[in-house]
Amino acid sequence: MSTDLGMPMPPPKPAPPFPPEVRARLEVDAKEVIGRYPQARSALLPLLHLVQAEEGYVTGTGIEFCADMLGLTTAEVSAVSTFYTMYRRRQGGDFHVGVCTNTLCAVMGGDEIFASLKDHLGIGNKETTADGVITLEHIECNAACDYAPVVMVNWEFFDDATPQSARELVDDLRAGKDAVPTRGARLCTFRDTSRILAGFPDERPGAVDEGGAGGTASLVGLRIANGTHTDEAPRTDQAPRTAPAPRSAAGRDEQPPAPSSHDAPARTAESDPAHPAPPTGAATDQDGDQAP
Repeated sequence: MSTDLGMPMPPPKPAPPFPPEVRARLEVDAKEVIGRYPQARSALLPLLHLVQAEEGYVTGTGIEFCADMLGLTTAEVSAVSTFYTMYRRRQGGDFHVGVCTNTLCAVMGGDEIFASLKDHLGIGNKETTADGVITLEHIECNAACDYAPVVMVNWEFFDDATPQSARELVDDLRAGKDAVPTRGARLCTFRDTSRILAGFPDERPGAVDEGGAGGTASLVGLRIANGTHTDEAPRTDQAPRTAPAPRSAAGRDEQPPAPSSHDAPARTAESDPAHPAPPTGAATDQDGDQAP
């Protein structure tokens, strides 16, 4: 009996090698990647992206190639390739559509979006449409909670998604239309994305400049911390904004010292009738009693 838990089937031993011309080309790229690191084994993650860019997922052939180039065992490479979810374990579509169903996105509509896409595409989790265009997966936090619910296509963000916008997105992708992310560069195929993640330049004209910086919602907390945030349209039920706290020369907010656990609690006539608190401003000794 076998169950499909999303794990790769054990590759034949040995796995079939890359064709000589493919192997020669990949060796050139692999040596360039390895040369960026003081220790060869540190290049494993980008090399896995490299072989994924070649075949669309990490195969037994790719695992053996990485092991050979880095002087590792296939078991060591397999352990890493099956740990990180960005490495596919089976062939997939040109566009990997990931719907965040972690807590915040889920309650904001992520679960509804995922269910809608499964019904609309007629596929389940980690399955691919018959035309080979869309692979659908529910994924964990994308670190974009300020734009929840979030859908990612080949790791590019589509923020504030709805079931309707998600269905329109996959329909456009299947029709060959351009789909522009909310943030980041325009989409390329999953294999092309993997090569970029391996550390090779994105050679599409203007694509690098399209990456941009953090979105407005992502930077609000930073501006508040810096004392530079202003509400464009303050709510009438909010108290007026106070001036930011004074800052030291080092740029840190000046805060009053926090009470220490060693500080004696203030005495009052009610809490200690035998030793009422001294008048305000009166000198006290180390036990809190009024000094003579």
